[in-house]
Amino acid sequence: MTKVVCPGSFDPVTNGHLDIIERSARLFDEVVVAVLVNQNKQGLFTIPERLDLLDRATAHLPNVTTDSFTGLLVDFCTTHEVDAIVKGLRAVTDFDYELQMAQMNGSLTEVDTVFIPTSPEYSFLASSLVKEVAKHGGDVSALIPGFVNDELTRKYA
Repeated sequence: MTKVVCPGSFDPVTNGHLDIIERSARLFDEVVVAVLVNQNKQGLFTIPERLDLLDRATAHLPNVTTDSFTGLLVDFCTTHEVDAIVKGLRAVTDFDYELQMAQMNGSLTEVDTVFIPTSPEYSFLASSLVKEVAKHGGDVSALIPGFVNDELTRKYA
């Protein structure tokens, strides 16, 4: 049985994130979507809110669970017996950064990294862009699940 982790901040979860999570769920036996707790960064959504949104967004995927972690991802992987890290790639710039991270993680543990290219319709999509557009009243409803859009609208009301 292959268990993988899809790590990220998910502030908020987007359709691009869900694309990678859903495709991972088809490829692997168990997928853990893990929210990084970065104590140096203030997110728009709290960690419990992000986990709730992710739980709702992935409720249709029986082999997907959510969790959060602090510290090193490889430590999370070791503690939770994760076989591989799944990372979505939007562009070459993502690959440059993620390859370095994969090589560093590989030097620290036996956990491999698997790259999945984002579907073309989501190649531009980032949580930070969604928040910026929504903050200024732009319509992001096609980029995130409806209930996430509702929560985002409430945050900026």
